[in-house]
Amino acid sequence: MRATIFHAPGNVTVEERPSPFAGPGEIRLRVAAASLCASDVRVYRGEKFAAPGVIPGHEIAGVVDQVGEGVTDVKQGDRVILCPIVACNRCRYCLVGKRNRCVERKTLGYDLDGGFAEYLRVPSAIVGTGHVIKIPDALPLDLAAITEPASCTLASLELCGVGAGSSMVIVGAGPMGLMHLLLGRALGAGPIIVSEPVAERRAMAARWGADIVLDPAVDDVRGAVMHATGEGADAVIVSVGIGELVPPALALVRPQGVVNLFAGFAKGAAPVPFDPNLVHYGEIVLTGSQNATTDQYRRTAQMLGQVPHMDELLTNRYGIEDAPEAYSARLALSGLKSLVEFPGVDTR
Repeated sequence: MRATIFHAPGNVTVEERPSPFAGPGEIRLRVAAASLCASDVRVYRGEKFAAPGVIPGHEIAGVVDQVGEGVTDVKQGDRVILCPIVACNRCRYCLVGKRNRCVERKTLGYDLDGGFAEYLRVPSAIVGTGHVIKIPDALPLDLAAITEPASCTLASLELCGVGAGSSMVIVGAGPMGLMHLLLGRALGAGPIIVSEPVAERRAMAARWGADIVLDPAVDDVRGAVMHATGEGADAVIVSVGIGELVPPALALVRPQGVVNLFAGFAKGAAPVPFDPNLVHYGEIVLTGSQNATTDQYRRTAQMLGQVPHMDELLTNRYGIEDAPEAYSARLALSGLKSLVEFPGVDTR
């Protein structure tokens, strides 16, 4: 089979690999589509670890084409997405259903082979814990491939308590910032205010339903937020991994509101100074979110096809031979989500 291989930062190739087979408790997935994550780009830059020689890709959708001995919950022909986490199932987090916080977790695409290949052997530890999730018949597989980042977005919004009538500021209108906009709107949030320096992305945010779109280089963001909300937003999402954005974000939230550092930040980044009295006297919750629970994956898969404009996030599409170009596109901020698609599987 053809597969994308991560060798070292800045070194990703497409090579021939033996096709895997499903062993006991495992399944083999015929990958239909896998999308590139911002964290994959951080690996490419050397800001995050992945095992040399691993097949990247943790945002995956496909069709089950082999079922190993002992597997009963999944059958050949099932259209599925994966929660890409291998968890220990015995730590305090696993025991309360938060395998995304497992202290011994391993992840497809970083520690174990992922979805940038024609076939993926899905480990028994994923199959046996319900991390293979069937998707609605009407959900196209290319769109299903972004269930993973959409689940992370849902987890972020739920952590922040975003629901009907919640005011929200999104700092950064890249793929994940825009996903927060779309899912936040679907949950009934409003007003939703987006701060983004790139004109093209501001225009997209406005077209996709943001109530107010601001250019932080020229607009008074705090003034606009206070005018729209009265005392600050219920939730502020920092969707860009730039430490300098944290102090201004704290100035945009209301007392007892939530600031979520959703983006990952470069390893070894400089400490971020902020006024602790803003947190103390404002009783502000400053938090972060990463990945999602299995239940959030399941619920996201059910709602994903009903969210307007979600399919428009898939701007860049590549065949396996051109998969390295997906990294180049993201580094150049070209488009939004980059998708690797595979011939022989109908993604639509």
